[in-house]
Amino acid sequence: MEDNLFCGIGNDTQIESKVVQTFQKNFVQAQNILDRNRLLINEINQNHESKIPDNLSRNVGLIRELNNNFRRVVDLYADLSNSFTKSMEGSSEAESTGTIKSGGRGGQKRIRSSN
Repeated sequence: MEDNLFCGIGNDTQIESKVVQTFQKNFVQAQNILDRNRLLINEINQNHESKIPDNLSRNVGLIRELNNNFRRVVDLYADLSNSFTKSMEGSSEAESTGTIKSGGRGGQKRIRSSN
């Protein structure tokens, strides 16, 4: 009988591991892009302060790259948000179906009335 109580735990651990790996990968990518943006901003500021026409012209491309990088970071965080939401929904479904049973209660939830 105890084998049935924890039948979903192995699969959930694998899923959690994949979710953590995805989060870590996206956070590292976002941080790398943000680090690159810091360098771009510094270069843009230096070019602006120099008032040299070639440097000012170069800023156009640098600002485009900066804007594209911001879009990529927003997309990465949106992906993280979606992944997190899906993992929480999956976790809630597993609990409500009783796949994971803790404390011998079978994942049942108590619903409180708002009165």
